[in-house]
Amino acid sequence: MKTALSTEAPARRATPGILLLGPAFVAAIAYVDPGNVAANLTAGAKYGYLLVWVLVAANLMGMMVQYQSAKLGLVTGSSLPELLGRRFPTWGRRLFWLQAEAVALATDLAEVVGGAIALKLLFGLPLLGGGLIVGAASMALLSMQSRRRQRAFENAVIVLLAIITVGFLCGLLVSPPDAGGVLGGLAPRFEDGGSVMLAASMLGATVMPHAIYVHSALARDRHRPRGTAAPDEPTLRRLLRATRWDVVTALAIAGVVNIGMLLLAASALAGREGTDSIEGAHAAIAQTLGPAIGVIFAVGLLASGLASTSVGSYAGATIMEGLLKIRIPLLARRVITLIPALVVLAVGVDPTLVLVLSQVALSFGIPFALIPLILMSRDRRLMGAHADGRALQLTAVLSTVLVVILNGFLIWLSVTGTA
Repeated sequence: MKTALSTEAPARRATPGILLLGPAFVAAIAYVDPGNVAANLTAGAKYGYLLVWVLVAANLMGMMVQYQSAKLGLVTGSSLPELLGRRFPTWGRRLFWLQAEAVALATDLAEVVGGAIALKLLFGLPLLGGGLIVGAASMALLSMQSRRRQRAFENAVIVLLAIITVGFLCGLLVSPPDAGGVLGGLAPRFEDGGSVMLAASMLGATVMPHAIYVHSALARDRHRPRGTAAPDEPTLRRLLRATRWDVVTALAIAGVVNIGMLLLAASALAGREGTDSIEGAHAAIAQTLGPAIGVIFAVGLLASGLASTSVGSYAGATIMEGLLKIRIPLLARRVITLIPALVVLAVGVDPTLVLVLSQVALSFGIPFALIPLILMSRDRRLMGAHADGRALQLTAVLSTVLVVILNGFLIWLSVTGTA
């Protein structure tokens, strides 16, 4: 187990602050994937501005946990899955990997399905053919990812994030939200069981377990690659400051996109028939706001699917390597994990329902990622002077408890048939 970093490492040449940004933008892609689109559009179209508060709270929680994850990787030189793998016995590592792998597969399912829907909207392609194209395109993007070429991968993802932002927010210029409705949506409340289920889906789509696992590896690989000396204390503090800016900037953009999607649905789709699917919402957007807005929206959805499925595959490989000590080439893993999504597309399951349910499944995986992260981030034997303070510890624990309560309520509603 690694302890607090030594201050005896040789000094390094300072890197301009702007060049230290990037890992959080890759992790932030998980916050604007097609599952977010389905959950946010459904929430806005069905409940108007009611659940704005869920996205605000989830995004603030996301900033906290992504910084904790990145800090863990920087301070220890290990990813969260690697640290867990060292602490668990063999049977524990395997069981933990099973649930984490299920989360990664649910994520990948949503991303491939979302990209296939986008290709259908843009070009009329069948969903199965679109899924194959998304899989192939994600392989091309993943081929850029390596510890030696991480910056190129980050740049490609940042470009896709810019496309996503424009694609999902341009409609607000044509149909601005009601300010009073937005302010009213900041008050925490639910309307019925359906709103609880959507809240869990939105939470699972925003605070993504696989993003928590992978961010520790992304920050570590970028700033202190394996085989290099640990940074001295002044350098480490500078890296942590840059990481805070990286996380806040990336997650702020992701939060604006998520909230913007809900506001667009609330202002342009509320009360309209047939908006309970992405295809229906797209048709309504194109009809209400114009075909150009509809095309831009579909392009944003496609960029979302391509970027997020690549990040999801990288996260799955990080989880497997850390917990099982098995390294599968990223492209080989991409082929294997593509199969379940293609099967779902081939059998004709409602794609929007698949997206929403996959995000609910993700929300159940959040505590499994959050609890170990909280325990390790507060451990002074592991983190030294960079262990979380009491205020951050309390906030993290409260956030985790709220997630568990929300998911427990969702289970109860599902069992009783009231969801």
